[in-house]
Amino acid sequence: MTLRTLLVAWLSISAAACGGGGEPGGTATVTFVYQAATTLDPAVAAQFPACVGEVGATHLHPSWLGFELVSMTAEGNQWVATFDDVPVGGRLRIRVSDPNACASSPTGAATQGVLANGVLLTDVVGTPGIGTEPGLAFTLAAGGAVTP
Repeated sequence: MTLRTLLVAWLSISAAACGGGGEPGGTATVTFVYQAATTLDPAVAAQFPACVGEVGATHLHPSWLGFELVSMTAEGNQWVATFDDVPVGGRLRIRVSDPNACASSPTGAATQGVLANGVLLTDVVGTPGIGTEPGLAFTLAAGGAVTP
């Protein structure tokens, strides 16, 4: 065997051991459910008008989309957003922004009652926003399994 052949074989084995040498891990569907009131509490609006005005309608910011604003849909007494393109593997983050959360967070960031594919998210992490704002982290496996 030549040195070149050995090097190519070693690189191939190393790439396979490291998850395919940088090949994408694919994507999966994730439905986020935020269990919270879908109407604005007038007391919160009166007490925290600047925060409520800044937040606007309830929405989320996903890390895999550069934390861009994505609207959530009110369904009953909860908010829902579904993504079909969430990258598998790695640690992902979201921030849910809710005007009613202005009562407990100066930026309206909500960190309780958020589920991803039915799994309660509990790992509170920093996300970019007005400075660093609290968000939630999770890992997504192939097939949509979520680990908080």
